[in-house]
Amino acid sequence: MTARLHDLIAAEWIKLWSLRSTAWILGLGAPVVIGINVNSALSNADLLERQSAISPDGAFRIDPMHAAFVDPAFQILVVIATSVGAISVFGEYTSGLIRTTFAAVPDRRAVLVAKVAVITAVMTVLGAIVAAASFGATQAVLSDTIGLPISAPGALRAVLASALLAPLSALVGMALGAVIRHAAGTVAASLVTLLLLPSLFAGETYRWVKEIGNAMPLSAWQALVENPAMDYPAGRYPVTITEAWAVFAVWPLVAAAVAVVVVHRRDV
Repeated sequence: MTARLHDLIAAEWIKLWSLRSTAWILGLGAPVVIGINVNSALSNADLLERQSAISPDGAFRIDPMHAAFVDPAFQILVVIATSVGAISVFGEYTSGLIRTTFAAVPDRRAVLVAKVAVITAVMTVLGAIVAAASFGATQAVLSDTIGLPISAPGALRAVLASALLAPLSALVGMALGAVIRHAAGTVAASLVTLLLLPSLFAGETYRWVKEIGNAMPLSAWQALVENPAMDYPAGRYPVTITEAWAVFAVWPLVAAAVAVVVVHRRDV
């Protein structure tokens, strides 16, 4: 069984990298995400220099953690990871390769488990590179003023959460790809689920609305990358760190289970 799973993982690895889009998306996407964060740090450094010249005592505070984990940058990472995860599933259905795959390996669940393992590994490495490079580069830019070491409160947590955001998003893309099996529909559903829904449930008038928003991956990520030293206003019904980590644990597990079950039960 171990050798069989090893063979399936090797096959899924080959299939993933045989797609030209994989190398292009990852190769171009990662530098874009890191570049946006570095540009944010450069802007903050310039702002600090001008502030020092005008008001040596400091009229405002800049959050060095925010420079490393800019929302639009990691929203792009979500799009990248979701797209790769989705393509790994619906790409086989649209090309017809899935019939060959299941003819060679009738155990559909084993195929999906191998696919989940490969996508999770690749996206975790991508997320770790992007998160570590973003934090390291931005804090190097800000090192003369407000740069943070990795040992600073909340820094390691922010890097870890940002790294895990990539495999989480990819597995959600896989699940939706297994359910929808259509390129445009899967990508649209993924973006709505991961990027649009958090903003729709951001209101604080009704607790149940806010709680739904707190259960969204992007909301949990924003809580995990928040700098505890900045003392931001919490607002009503804030998501706790424990709840945020729970969101990061539940979403990928449910997504992987959905992908495996749907592909096993539905006809090709």
